[in-house]
Amino acid sequence: MKTDIQKASDRGSGDYGWLKPNYYFSFGGYHNPAKVHFGLLRVLNDDFIGAGGAFPTHPHDNMEIITIPFTGALKHKDSTGGEGIIRAGDVQIMSAGTGVQHSEANASTTEPVTLFQVWIFPKEKNIKPRYDQRSFDVLNRENKWQVIVSPRAEDDALWINQDARFSMINLSEGNEIEYRNAFTGNGVYLVVIRGSIKLGEKRLAKRDAVGISGTETFVVKASEDAELLAIEVPLS
Repeated sequence: MKTDIQKASDRGSGDYGWLKPNYYFSFGGYHNPAKVHFGLLRVLNDDFIGAGGAFPTHPHDNMEIITIPFTGALKHKDSTGGEGIIRAGDVQIMSAGTGVQHSEANASTTEPVTLFQVWIFPKEKNIKPRYDQRSFDVLNRENKWQVIVSPRAEDDALWINQDARFSMINLSEGNEIEYRNAFTGNGVYLVVIRGSIKLGEKRLAKRDAVGISGTETFVVKASEDAELLAIEVPLS
């Protein structure tokens, strides 16, 4: 098993007033040649959007874009007719396909939004753009993996145009759990949203991440109550 740890303190960052992002991979004005992508995972941004902050309408194409909010409410509108507000427990996905215009804004004028936005290279290019969002019961991820994004019907998750799978778990202190790949040969980018865990002898704390490859399974143990996101993607 190969592991590549990304400490939270080593991420790129920016401060644009209303927007304060942290970058796990090169993005915008932040470029680190050693951190461009993990397999077909191209972007993982940990964003703080201040009250009233908004991304104006802008284009995307041929990218799978997943948004996972943790606090606050994010408003979305796009040229497919997709429109909605997402909050903690919700997940949003947009297949940009042949091209889409969209905007995102903090739905509140008093409270910030915190979220992950993730970009995955698509399996099939130039598909018809599509938008979807869903609320997930966070109680169904207590000490077990809850699949939130997957192309497999049996996972009962938001559909993605890629052999990729996103899973979340709230793992109680002292508990351990195995992760098993959905697709042979994939890698997993594991992010500690909060708390801390051990992967073998390696310890990861809040907002640390690790790229895991060369194995179909691994086991993590919670050193304290922890919330985790596993992003499984093809490596090429």
